[in-house]
Amino acid sequence: MKKINQQYLTGERALFKARDLQINNSTFADGESPLKESRNINLDQSIFKWKYPLWYSEHVNVTHSIFEEMSRSGIWYTKDISIENSTLQAPKLFRRASQIKLNHVHFSHAEETLWNCTDIEMQDVQAAGDYFGMNSQNINVDGFNLVGNYAFDGAKNVEIHNATLMTKDALWNCENVTVYDSQIIGEYLGWNSKNIRFVNCTIESDQGLCYMDHVTLENCTLLNTDLAFEYCSNIDADVISTIDSVKNPISGKIHAQGIQQIIVDDPEIDATKTIISVDQESQARHAV
Repeated sequence: MKKINQQYLTGERALFKARDLQINNSTFADGESPLKESRNINLDQSIFKWKYPLWYSEHVNVTHSIFEEMSRSGIWYTKDISIENSTLQAPKLFRRASQIKLNHVHFSHAEETLWNCTDIEMQDVQAAGDYFGMNSQNINVDGFNLVGNYAFDGAKNVEIHNATLMTKDALWNCENVTVYDSQIIGEYLGWNSKNIRFVNCTIESDQGLCYMDHVTLENCTLLNTDLAFEYCSNIDADVISTIDSVKNPISGKIHAQGIQQIIVDDPEIDATKTIISVDQESQARHAV
């Protein structure tokens, strides 16, 4: 494998169609698409300063490197890329890419990142930015801290462990999602999604968990969560806290420590199709 060390590379397509390179301590400065169509590239201690650095590339390993803010839209249509111990400052970094591995990575401007991507593994990742993970599939996450709204809209086949998600309108229009041992804070969680499961999670969500099909909560805490489960079907919820209010669930079962208010005011809803039980009966108040 040929080595490039401590180079300052400029100009458009500086290493176009590069093959079998070990690139160390180098800077890709002004000039678009420096590694477009590259194959079998290892990058260590390198810096990307300009747009579109890794388009249509395959088999790329990046360690201890930096993607500066103007390296935006940086990794599109790329297959089999691993990034470790790196800082990614640019927005829109991943689009229609596949086989992505991220380990100990910080996205400081993650707006519109990881869109329409497949086969993603993330471990110890921090991100800030709206619309993270839109329409992506086959995602496995362990150790994730996100600040930014509309996360994972339209995502499918997602498994998340040990996350803190501060995100309004998260997990909308999703299918086949399981979240374990996580904290989620944000309004309108999970609308229009199906086959969604939360295990050992703490959730705070104004009018969250509505318009869902096959929604499961196991050993979960709902804080400041009102008007929950509106027009949800096939509910299986075991909540170890008090729910502020439940409104017009369609079917299933809801068990909670307490429910401050149960609202059934839609004449088209058959209330007998949802079994609601509480540990503290005095905390359940019905409003029809």
